Amino acid sequence: MADGLRRLVGAESGRVLQEKLESWYRDYEINSCDQNLNRCCEIIELNSEIQGQLFTILNETSREGGHYAGVETIKTRLLPWLGTCFSCATSGRLFETNLSLTQDSIEKERQLRELASNQTFQLQELQEELTSTRLQLSHVQQDLAKTQLALEDTKTKSATTLLAAEDEIVQLKAALKTSCAQEKDALRKLDRLNDYEQQIQILRDEISILDAQKSVLQSRFVRSRSPSPRHSESKSPSPLPLRSCSPGRARRTNASRRACLVARFGDIYAQERLDAETLLRTYISDMEMVQRIIYIAAVESFHAAKTAYRQFKIRVRDTLSLGHSGPESLEDTVLDYIVRHEDLYDVQASVNEVIRSMNINPKISFPPEIDFIVISTLIRELCRVAFSMQTLVPPLDVAFGTDGELFSETKYHRSFDSDFTAALVAYHVWPALMENDVVIVKGEAVTKRGALWSRRSRSRSRSRSRSTSPLLAHHLSRSRSPSPLRSGSPRR
Repeated sequence: MADGLRRLVGAESGRVLQEKLESWYRDYEINSCDQNLNRCCEIIELNSEIQGQLFTILNETSREGGHYAGVETIKTRLLPWLGTCFSCATSGRLFETNLSLTQDSIEKERQLRELASNQTFQLQELQEELTSTRLQLSHVQQDLAKTQLALEDTKTKSATTLLAAEDEIVQLKAALKTSCAQEKDALRKLDRLNDYEQQIQILRDEISILDAQKSVLQSRFVRSRSPSPRHSESKSPSPLPLRSCSPGRARRTNASRRACLVARFGDIYAQERLDAETLLRTYISDMEMVQRIIYIAAVESFHAAKTAYRQFKIRVRDTLSLGHSGPESLEDTVLDYIVRHEDLYDVQASVNEVIRSMNINPKISFPPEIDFIVISTLIRELCRVAFSMQTLVPPLDVAFGTDGELFSETKYHRSFDSDFTAALVAYHVWPALMENDVVIVKGEAVTKRGALWSRRSRSRSRSRSRSTSPLLAHHLSRSRSPSPLRSGSPRR
């Protein structure tokens, strides 16, 4: 329909018809009878063409509406018009009366059908709205049920999270309180250290004078204790060289030396320990065994250094007791001497003792083609630090630890590969540093479930399979030889 209507509009037939009518009207009086008839015929032909196109559009429009579409319009408008065009003029008023009655009845029937169709359409719309509302209500009920389930789940999770958060808050408060106390203690010690540094310059002059006076008094005392050259030659030589020392120096520098040694202990954990792990991994693929070896080396180093310190202190006391005099006590004098002359400590003997103890330790194993001497650098540094820590007041020591013990948050950090829900220690990675049974530097441990059972089974398997290599036996025989510390005076 749209194409036919577009063609009819584009042809401008109505405008042409209007122009012909106007032209005929202007020339009607001038034209002859034949000319006027010809003009009328042309207009009739043009009008018939337009009517033909309009009937074509009417036909196409009625087909587009469906089988029964447009019936009322055709009955009420087209058919009466056709009847008036083709009916005789004599039918007159009868025809018009019948036509008006027919039109009224048709109009009433049309109104009734429209009313019925409107009611039916409205009823269908109401039914569709009711169905849609029921579906929406069903969806809302389902969403409400899901929301209730989610709300219950959220409540349960929130309660669990709240309990965990409360426990964590309590732990954090305790940790914060401990940190504040440590910070206050550190600030007090720092203030003391600043006061010490201000007094150092004043005491240095006095110390130099006292050193000179003590040297003179010691030389006089030695000469007074030697009645004759022959008698002095019969005595055994002094096991320790007499060097000038500063009385009370060890106690004055105790805080600063403690801070330096604690920092050095942390540096060994951060640097030398990792270097030793890297070196051992080239020989041992088991990371647990590597960490066990390093931990036992640290513990044995402290044990060997403490033993060497006790022996060294006894020999120094025996030597200085012969000529001790002055306001300082003998213990303070011995401690000052050891602090001033830590280079006399035979660290190599302690290293040999540590290696010997590690060779007979049943908890660790080593490939037969190499020896524990490969980590002698780490052992040497630990022995030096441990020996120096014994000169502090009070001395520092490492915590005692056993496999399968209950994990303590105050003594150890958990390693990254630990089971954070386990309560027992599978093995230790690094010992904790203690002062009067108080932890000042935390160690590191690995926690795993079933740690005690796995430790026992591993110990039984190692005890059955452990054997001594030729190189290990050679090192054992070498480590049993008397150390320089036991056989003679300490090296200078």
